[in-house]
Amino acid sequence: MKVKVQSFADTAGADIELNDEVFGLDPRADILHRVVTWQLEKRRATASGTRERADVARTGKKFGRQKGGGTARHGDRRAPIFVGGGKAHGQRTRDFNPGLNKKVRALGLKMALSSHAQAGTLVVMDSLTVAESKTKTLIADWAKLGTGKTALVIDGAAVETSFALAAGNLHTINVMPAAGANVYDILKHDTLVLTRAAVEMLEARFNG
Repeated sequence: MKVKVQSFADTAGADIELNDEVFGLDPRADILHRVVTWQLEKRRATASGTRERADVARTGKKFGRQKGGGTARHGDRRAPIFVGGGKAHGQRTRDFNPGLNKKVRALGLKMALSSHAQAGTLVVMDSLTVAESKTKTLIADWAKLGTGKTALVIDGAAVETSFALAAGNLHTINVMPAAGANVYDILKHDTLVLTRAAVEMLEARFNG
């Protein structure tokens, strides 16, 4: 699959050949759903439980005599109505740590990349350098690309500094290095923007 390499300058870029094993797959909704569900569950922290009546170590001795004391006939300090007693119907410990086969995760990422390539919402950039790291300059250059409402920009080992600074105030543009590429963020954005370095790293990631 060939894609035209674009740049913020008006110079015409050459075509880049994308690996069909990474960018040419037919997306499957069931695979993408499994990977996105797994990814979102992995974000959740463990929900800690509370101590119920059986988990509290307190005395079972009666407060006083059974009759004539003017108090209720309680014989257990672990009751939920007392300070320090067990929680009534407390929440249970839940550990969100699902597992998913590595091959399925890799396949999901390939399909997420392929979905943008097939939809024509994949943009390959030669460079992300922004003059003087100005947001105003980036907005003017970005309009030439014709991207959607939201865009995810993936660079190589590290995001280009001037672009990261210029895009910091734009909520419609998110940036990340190639190592952070994931299915959820790729599918969530209207346009996927990759640099040459990102394409090389992503293809090497699967071929390696």
